[in-house]
Amino acid sequence: MSGADVVVQVLADEGCDVLFGYSGGAILPVYDAVFRYNAEHPRSNGREPMPLVVPANEQGAGFMASGYARASGKVGVAIVTSGPGATNLVTPIRDAMADSVPMVAITGQVPTSSLGSDAFQEAPVSNIMGACAKHVFLVTEPGRLEATLRTAFEIARSGRPGPVVVDIPKNVQNAKLRFDGAGRLPIPGYRQRLHAIEHARLDDDACARFFAALAQARRPLIYAGGGVIRGDAARALRAFVDAFGVPVTTTLMGLGGFDTTHPLSLHMLGMHGTAYANYAVDDCDCLLALGARFDDRVAGVPEKFAPRAKFIAQIDIDPAEIGKVKQVHWQHVGPLAAALERLTRYGKVHGAALQLDDWHAHITQLKRAHAMAYDHGSENIQPQAVIEALNRHARGRAIVSTGVGQHQMWAAQYFDFRAPRDWLTSGSMGTMGFGLPAAIGAQFARPDALVIDLDGDGSIRMNLGEMETVTTYGLPLKIVVLNNRGDGMVRQWQKLYFGHRFAATDKSLHRKDFIKAAEADGFDWARRLARKEDLEATVAEFLAHDGPAFLEIMIDPDAGVYPMVGPGASYGQMITGEFIASRASPAVTDKETTDMF
Repeated sequence: MSGADVVVQVLADEGCDVLFGYSGGAILPVYDAVFRYNAEHPRSNGREPMPLVVPANEQGAGFMASGYARASGKVGVAIVTSGPGATNLVTPIRDAMADSVPMVAITGQVPTSSLGSDAFQEAPVSNIMGACAKHVFLVTEPGRLEATLRTAFEIARSGRPGPVVVDIPKNVQNAKLRFDGAGRLPIPGYRQRLHAIEHARLDDDACARFFAALAQARRPLIYAGGGVIRGDAARALRAFVDAFGVPVTTTLMGLGGFDTTHPLSLHMLGMHGTAYANYAVDDCDCLLALGARFDDRVAGVPEKFAPRAKFIAQIDIDPAEIGKVKQVHWQHVGPLAAALERLTRYGKVHGAALQLDDWHAHITQLKRAHAMAYDHGSENIQPQAVIEALNRHARGRAIVSTGVGQHQMWAAQYFDFRAPRDWLTSGSMGTMGFGLPAAIGAQFARPDALVIDLDGDGSIRMNLGEMETVTTYGLPLKIVVLNNRGDGMVRQWQKLYFGHRFAATDKSLHRKDFIKAAEADGFDWARRLARKEDLEATVAEFLAHDGPAFLEIMIDPDAGVYPMVGPGASYGQMITGEFIASRASPAVTDKETTDMF
């Protein structure tokens, strides 16, 4: 086979059913091989076995691959050319690394004889990507191509998932090679560490210490992160909660890891988490961190986070996360699902029973007293009302993708997330422009699902070219733009901390007619909603439309995201805004928990 044919055959062997990428000279052999493979392996339904989806630019391809991976749990694949094609993937690669998303990016490269000569469209991909990917391969020996690609998939999906970049010079793509159909590179150190982690099991002593501490707790709380979803541990978490009755709050990336409509769910915690979740963190005497890393948007000032917790346990697949931000009293490095299943079995066998009636009542009171709320009496359309309407009509069953900003936080706060992989957002990197291409990737991953891109007017502009991708491929994607005519989250910070000096945000672009843009890109259903009384009917019609639909909603430009925990503040200093009740002091004193442990 040619090297390019080897690339495509390995992709097929790894189970890839859709690829995303943009062509160029240095990747043309692989693109030609994809074309020929699809022509030679037609499916009975006439569809291509491995379609290659072409976006408006390479960044879009990277976010589509990421959205595909997040929605499916499989490895997403992006294939781009050298130079600017590769560098346009830097942001999606770093975004995937920060959120632990399995991806393989294949980049074309100038011939090996030209490396380092500043040849046309040459870029030092290994140097650039090495700092932001899980691993980078530069294939200079054609005979190692097949093994390198198979190893790339192994690294991307194993342990803590992440993106792997394979940089392939054009002469390697054109080389004549023997295809073995198997084989991987010798990476003994990685495999040895991975084997130890993936086969780590909790012994009786560790389980006994865990339950001894849990038995003394009167206010235990689970703090669940994105690791619950990445580690396919949602079912195991639900079983643990059903067995022992410990309430759950999740991070932004953990939404969907535990059904947010469950009575023991406190929804999201953190900087813009629910007030009742944050107050519960303040009140808890025992914290179980599951697949969560105490990041700055949750833990804030670490010594002020969960200040009354006398026992903190942490389970994670990545040993680097254990105790990195906040010291813990009990830890386990290994697969989260297996650890939770083991703890649940042990607890049941040994009759672990927690007396949590008072804590459950306290949680119920917190949710009642500090419920999410907003200005229902305003004449302007409130963004929270929009999301509530979308949620009602979707019945909490939609895949929701977002950009980054106020709309992202409102979506996280007001949508129901009943299952894993229904929530796609850029968490750690906070990348504007993520929502639309990620939603496209999710729609390819789950073609029969209702996929909604809830975006902001600032965020969607960054990858607006992908609107045409939606209609080109006939995707039934539903796009909602909450238009407050500006970068709302930045303006909110400027109001609170910069004396209403709207530097740069008062010069936002205002001339864009999103409806004309959508119509120009082929959307048959494109509407602008400006009247509050038309909200319910318009949302119903929008979601019922059979095909791609675009809805721009002119929202209250002064609507803010609350609650909000400011920089350097504790949860007790949380700003709850005008419509959510706050409390002056914590409901639990240190004296009440002093003698528990």
